[in-house]
Amino acid sequence: MVGGRSPGRRFGWLWTSYAVSTLGTWLAFDAFPLIAILVLHAGTTQVSLLAAAGPAVGAVLAFSLGPWVESRPKRPVMVAMDLVRFAALTSVPVAFALGGLTFAQLLVVSVVVGAAGIAFTAAGGACLKEIVPPQDLLVANGRFESTTWTATMLGPPLGGAAIAAFGPVSTVMANAVSHLLSAAGIRAIGAPEPRPAPAGPRERVRAGDLFEGWRHILTDPVLRPLFLNSALVSGLVMATSPLLAVLMLGPLGFAPWQYGLAFAVPCVGGLIGSRLAPRLVERFGRHRVMLAAGALRACWLPWLAFTGSGTSGLVLVMAVECGLITCTGVFNPVLATCRLERTPADRAARTLLAWSVSGKAAIAALTALWGLLAVVTGPRAAIAVAGVLAMATPLLLPRSLPAERATVSGGPRGGR
Repeated sequence: MVGGRSPGRRFGWLWTSYAVSTLGTWLAFDAFPLIAILVLHAGTTQVSLLAAAGPAVGAVLAFSLGPWVESRPKRPVMVAMDLVRFAALTSVPVAFALGGLTFAQLLVVSVVVGAAGIAFTAAGGACLKEIVPPQDLLVANGRFESTTWTATMLGPPLGGAAIAAFGPVSTVMANAVSHLLSAAGIRAIGAPEPRPAPAGPRERVRAGDLFEGWRHILTDPVLRPLFLNSALVSGLVMATSPLLAVLMLGPLGFAPWQYGLAFAVPCVGGLIGSRLAPRLVERFGRHRVMLAAGALRACWLPWLAFTGSGTSGLVLVMAVECGLITCTGVFNPVLATCRLERTPADRAARTLLAWSVSGKAAIAALTALWGLLAVVTGPRAAIAVAGVLAMATPLLLPRSLPAERATVSGGPRGGR
């Protein structure tokens, strides 16, 4: 049965750890740029460098960790990455209290936290595959998705209130503590973890091992179109975000609180979609749900080009974002489940790392490209172009899912 059953106590601890650390991350959303501006008096170039270079370099470092993560038990890796993030983040309020905080430190911490976060996510996906029965993976991924949208909705407003009350580094400390609590929760899972097959006594990581994740994705007939679809949709959606911000906060005259409200309230759609996903799959089958949700989420973006001023414009943005996020909330757990089922355990971490790094690279590249396009055409026209391209992305979805029959009946998973 796809819905209505708990994936078990061990998953409960993993889910709790994820919820705590995700809320901490969203509490500290944009904390580093705020610290750079308010404390270090950084300029636009430095803030842009912090926003782009930190995550980008972190992704490159995390990618190189793939074979190392794959060859070790996953829960100790997750605990280690949580502790690395705790130590790195804690250094910021400590340096601030001692009067020694610098922009270079913020940049280094951003890189370290970004790399540790990607490595943690890759190990976490492999851990989920190990502790949750195949027939419960969709329910588990749905709960992760709903947790993400809850934290996205609640974290930034609470973080803003904390910064107003306690200063700009308060949310960074809260984020650090959340990773410490996450490490404790993962330790509490407790049950023995199967060890990966040991490497030879003097075996070194080959250069080709670093690319094994991409090789697996691009040679799998189901994962390849899902990968391309996911990267393009995410990149186009995120590329329009700064353009819409410029449009709403500039010519259209929206206040910052209205802009924040326009993106916080629609996150309720993510909760609804992620809760519906298992039930929809159980009733209609995984492939139909994936095609429908993938097609529907591609239909919303063009409408943002028609955003106007006043209440009607705000309502339009909220309605479009709610529709987009609801469809995404349905699609993402199905995608995550399919990806895990079609990835052997000995390649899970590298595959998830490759997927994550590629997604971040696509977002960065398309965001830069659409920024240049907006200079030529204006933000509204650039958003319209992204919307038209997004409407073609369902063509990249797989034509069939070989494991669907086993999944719908609740039996053992098929596929590779």
